[in-house]
Amino acid sequence: MSLVLDPASQDLLFREARTANTFTDEPVTDEQVQAIYDLVKYGPTAFNQTPLRITLVRSAEARERLVRHMAEGNRAKTATAPLVAILSADNEFHEELPALFPAFPQAKDVFFAERPAREGSAALNAALQAAYFIVGVRAAGLAAGPMTGFDFEGVRKEFLDDDHTPLMVVNIGRPGPDAWYPRSPRLAYDDVVTTV
Repeated sequence: MSLVLDPASQDLLFREARTANTFTDEPVTDEQVQAIYDLVKYGPTAFNQTPLRITLVRSAEARERLVRHMAEGNRAKTATAPLVAILSADNEFHEELPALFPAFPQAKDVFFAERPAREGSAALNAALQAAYFIVGVRAAGLAAGPMTGFDFEGVRKEFLDDDHTPLMVVNIGRPGPDAWYPRSPRLAYDDVVTTV
């Protein structure tokens, strides 16, 4: 059985997708980011919740503040990427649920009245949305360099607030010279899938 998506799109979105480590200096525009969001916002989540928040780091001053919190091996690429996005989970996402999930507006209070329940759901669903975002960056013909090598608490204090939990930092742009490490192996289907 073949996939419905054409082979070139399969390659673009998945088979050729890798974490970019260098970028050209070609800017990433607000229009490109808007187009990415307008595509990936339709990805499914539980209760149609939308906890992902995207903080675009554009100014030199903000970039400098972010680089200080990156792990040593991630500093140079974060300093030179055309655009950097901090992806975080909004732990107060439930306030939007009556509008986003009109089929069951009571979900806000029935399932998410307590902060620990919100944090767990926000982390899971924002991570799902972050994956959609990375695929959307690829769909825009750009490269993504997602990273979790940074001081999470430092980034939260510097750029967010107590209601937001950082998930990852993503460098975005056109791939530069030697942008890719060699392709790493993947597990085989039989190592991953079990039928019961």
